[in-house]
Amino acid sequence: MQEDLTKKDKKELSFADKLAINCYDLASVLVSAIVTIMLIFTFVFRIVGVVGTSMVPTLQDGDWLAITAWDRKPEYGQVIIITQPNWFDEPIVKRIIATENQTVDINFSKGEVYVDGVLLDEPYINNLTLNQEDGVTFPLTVPEGHVFVMGDNRQGSTDSRSEKIGFIDENYILGVVKLRPFNINNYDRKFSFYKFTDWKISQAVLTPASPQA
Repeated sequence: MQEDLTKKDKKELSFADKLAINCYDLASVLVSAIVTIMLIFTFVFRIVGVVGTSMVPTLQDGDWLAITAWDRKPEYGQVIIITQPNWFDEPIVKRIIATENQTVDINFSKGEVYVDGVLLDEPYINNLTLNQEDGVTFPLTVPEGHVFVMGDNRQGSTDSRSEKIGFIDENYILGVVKLRPFNINNYDRKFSFYKFTDWKISQAVLTPASPQA
């Protein structure tokens, strides 16, 4: 239809002809936009919602996150979405504390976490790491192809300290959290947008220290 109409002189086009051409152009633009958005959210970014408080204060219940699967190499400090089957039978969000072949040790009486004998400086946590789950003993070494994760709300998180979660197979990392564009205010449950500087996830810092006894 459009090809025949475009061969006509513009003066010969009726109102119906012009309307048909405009509708066709608009449809083409919309289809292209939808396909582009689908490709972006399939291969570049995905949007996921946060349920629960295990990552407080970094993430709040009701936050929405943009994640990407392009970061194929897990790194210490990354906040990730995990789809590995677990006791809760649902995806979880946690922070990577150690990667393959690293040794994790926790002094539960002091709430201190060590990786390869180095004390972690963890400004992002909500409380100290005092909870120890049955069935997991420390120190432990992370198997190849796996990571050890914990929630930032250490007293309110079930994570790799528990047999219910355990080590995370890297193949079950859905993506790395890159942006937190907005959340739901816990008081009035209204959406609010974050400034760009607030979207960044705090990175963990290693501080040399003597390993625990």
